[in-house]
Amino acid sequence: MTHVIVHAGFHKTGTTSLQNFLHENRTALSPFFDYYGQRQFLNAGAAARRYAQRPFPHRLYLFRRAFRKFLSGTPGKDVIVLSRESFSGGMPGHRMLGGRMITSYHRAAVKLARVIISELRRRFGRDVQITFVYTTRNRADWIRSVHGHLLRSIRLTDDLDTFTARFPAQTGPREEAQRMVRTLAPIPVTVAALEDYANAPHGTADAILDLALVPQQARHGLVSAPHVNRGPSAALRAAFLELNRQPMSKPDRKARKERLLAGGDPCP
Repeated sequence: MTHVIVHAGFHKTGTTSLQNFLHENRTALSPFFDYYGQRQFLNAGAAARRYAQRPFPHRLYLFRRAFRKFLSGTPGKDVIVLSRESFSGGMPGHRMLGGRMITSYHRAAVKLARVIISELRRRFGRDVQITFVYTTRNRADWIRSVHGHLLRSIRLTDDLDTFTARFPAQTGPREEAQRMVRTLAPIPVTVAALEDYANAPHGTADAILDLALVPQQARHGLVSAPHVNRGPSAALRAAFLELNRQPMSKPDRKARKERLLAGGDPCP
């Protein structure tokens, strides 16, 4: 029986480091599972994100079609690991149709998960074993990380307090993951918090290795992936915010941000 482990989210919870670890160790881990990450999903990851931002039925169909095409080229294996944070939808803080800010994954994440489940059963048979994994993070740290990312990547004009106030009180990635546990039952869902894996040899990737039954002796010598996508400094955050609040063209703003990141434009 094929076991498919779907790491479906969330953004800014160490997902890139986890994916880099699995990519760098793909050969060493190949006796235990086949790994597919961002580079292998063709258009499926982008289609999932676009559906979350414009949740029309035809966009969900486009995700289904792209995911089905990806699976058609996937050989059978006892264990398969898929990892793409956009399988939960778009990063909160981005805008939906009509300008409303995305502040929760749940609605899009459920629809996308159900498509993933149905397509995995279509490809591997009704008896395929499926496990979803959601990595999470302390709410305050997560919102701060999302805010810093968006200050750099889009024209976000909220300061951190204003941005935080837009999110449901006392609700963060861990609570959203627990909602997925309840919603997807009886499909098993594993929740792996960054804080709980702080001292684990391979971080939250150990949750994937555990589910794939990778023996401890096989984990020795695996290449550690460096932490990536660290948030901008306080000074850069302030500079990005000031740039976002100034009237200028999108290309000019992007160029100024790139110079700031390169250390060559200290004053917006």
